[in-house]
Amino acid sequence: MGMAFNTRRDSPWLALILLMSISTVGFIDRIVVNVLVEPIKGEFKLTDAQVSLMGTAFTLLNVGVALIVARYAERLRRLSLIAAGTLFWSLATAACGWAVSWTQLLFARMGVGLGEAIGLPSNQSVISDYFPPSKRGLAISILMLAPPIGAFVGFVGGGWIAQEFDWRFTFLIAAIPGLVLALLAWLFVAEPPRGRYDKVATDEVPPMKAVLHRLFGLSSARHLVIGSSLAAMLGFGLNYFFTSLMMRQFGVGLAEAGLYSGIIASLPAAISVVGSGWLGDKLGAKNPAAYALIPAICLIIGGPLYVFAITRESLGLLLGLISIATFLNFGYLGITYAALQNLMHPRMRVSTFAVLNVVYGVASALGPFLLGWLSDRMALSFGPAQGLSVAMAITGALYVWAGLHYLLASRHLARDVAAVAEK
Repeated sequence: MGMAFNTRRDSPWLALILLMSISTVGFIDRIVVNVLVEPIKGEFKLTDAQVSLMGTAFTLLNVGVALIVARYAERLRRLSLIAAGTLFWSLATAACGWAVSWTQLLFARMGVGLGEAIGLPSNQSVISDYFPPSKRGLAISILMLAPPIGAFVGFVGGGWIAQEFDWRFTFLIAAIPGLVLALLAWLFVAEPPRGRYDKVATDEVPPMKAVLHRLFGLSSARHLVIGSSLAAMLGFGLNYFFTSLMMRQFGVGLAEAGLYSGIIASLPAAISVVGSGWLGDKLGAKNPAAYALIPAICLIIGGPLYVFAITRESLGLLLGLISIATFLNFGYLGITYAALQNLMHPRMRVSTFAVLNVVYGVASALGPFLLGWLSDRMALSFGPAQGLSVAMAITGALYVWAGLHYLLASRHLARDVAAVAEK
């Protein structure tokens, strides 16, 4: 009889590197279309409303299917879902490059949303079973490097490829890494035992009602969700209009403004996400409240700094101060997910991510809309450039509100962590 050769390894860091890479590719495939709006619009003779449908259809399908898939993921092998979802959305991304009509492109983008709904919700659950609570903050923060890295690669790399070749080639190139990573995840990452580091780990899958009760019933979890949703909404809005501010206020060209935006949205954010996760693990070993206190301090300081920065009349000073404010205002991202994962039953974690995906999806839609509405109102009194600056300053000040929710969460977090450990 021949011996079966198992290539899958129970290696936490191998799993983390591969899943972070998959998440990054997913984010690139999600946002690269933003760079390609104008050439796509020109080729298919689309209106702005038709172009925006690509984002709307993607989001609605993604958050809806993710909630359904999450319930099955609490029972099934998660690495199989991750590999299958990554393969599916990568093929759908390639299909975007082969589309010969607007309808085909729209359905291909919906396919990307469907694949990500299958492949991405399980990532944090897998990492939570590979790393103990004392190291989970750093691990999930590394996983959450996907948005800043993906944004930079998607905007800068996608724009360069489209300029040098064409928009179709951009989609085809973007599809390749996901195809490779899907195979690597399938071949080399073992499925970790559920609840490996949890005192209470059963095969019973709690109903969605129990997930929602724990997520919104626990005082600490509720304030973490509210605080992070506010911070996400503000961040989406401010990032959306930052390029426009530089062009209106300082006369910066589109390419230069896009480069500044890409760097500020990626480098300071990446350092902040990993740094806050590392510090949370270091301090949280003695006091779990640190997982909420660190974001609270960052946001309460970062909000006023953003207000001061965005109203500067020197572009160099504005960019320098905004970089520091961005570093502070992204300090909540990875550490929040880690704190919430620590509060969840092992078979609630995929569903928790799916619910948060809905909440943050709404936040990502509301942020730009509300800031745009406020900018229009301010423009009536201050003009388009100064009006946008004032609107962004008002929006930045609201980071303090988000920070106060983290401060409230810190009052209950240690007690709630101890309580759920016995359930």
